[in-house]
Amino acid sequence: MKHFIAAVALMAATPAMAADKMTLLLDWFINPDHGPIIVAAENGYFEEQGLEVEIVAPADPSMPPRLVAAGQADLAVSYQPQLHLQIHEGLPLKRVGTLVATPLNCLLVLKDGPIKSPADLKGKKVGFSVAGVEEAVLGAVLGKYGVSTDDIELVNVNFSLSPSLMSGQVDAVIGAYRNFELNQMDIEGHPGTCFYIEEEGVPSYDELIYVANPETMDADKVARFMAATEKATQYIVNNPVKSWEIFSGTSVELQDELNERAWADTLPRFALRPAGYDAGRYVRFEQFLHDSGMIPSINPVEAITIDVTAPAMSQ
Repeated sequence: MKHFIAAVALMAATPAMAADKMTLLLDWFINPDHGPIIVAAENGYFEEQGLEVEIVAPADPSMPPRLVAAGQADLAVSYQPQLHLQIHEGLPLKRVGTLVATPLNCLLVLKDGPIKSPADLKGKKVGFSVAGVEEAVLGAVLGKYGVSTDDIELVNVNFSLSPSLMSGQVDAVIGAYRNFELNQMDIEGHPGTCFYIEEEGVPSYDELIYVANPETMDADKVARFMAATEKATQYIVNNPVKSWEIFSGTSVELQDELNERAWADTLPRFALRPAGYDAGRYVRFEQFLHDSGMIPSINPVEAITIDVTAPAMSQ
């Protein structure tokens, strides 16, 4: 018994091992899309994995993947559609985890407006924020109804998606998030209707992913990060009200109706297995971008995404 007590005392006196530091760049300011990250931090799940994670919101949302590619951060929250393009640009990036496992993007119109179907957009104005993928997505949706992007006027509304729609500047917007803009418009008394792109001819994809530089990343640290966020996602699913309280308790700015509604709408879309992926989903979206003329060739799936928990990665 004395030996046991002495061993316990020795353990108590031993300083804890220093946590491995990681830097995570978000895609935008903190919002409900980042629920598993914030809950993992608040509930001590990163600490359990021996990690000290610095979470950074970007000044320029386009920069996080490029900073990771340049070795200036370990991970970035990004978007599957953009990753395909960035790899073809030559950036050393791969998807190493999934945060939101369904599309959030939708083609948004006014609920009480004249647009009842994408077919009604012929000769109309459609707002967008980011050129490239959104045009390909819009082309696929319109194409299902015999309309092409040549039949509409594209208007760059510079991230002012719902205001441009509510003010009548445009007749529809592409790139609106169903968990945010749709709620924002309803709260402001201008309810909208979403045409869900994955139901309108666009291959389903992972909206929000984690990307890393495969040449410089520490696969073990990334795997531990995924384990922590997986535990956080399970906590959120099991405790939706308590997890909202934990999340919103981190900032006064999050404690409003829009964020609370967005939380409820985003919760079922969080990836339950952040490290795992559906290879076919990445193959199909690569093919879709190639067919749309967005990329010059087709990369194999292993050039786009990896499972950091696979035995080969952990060796």
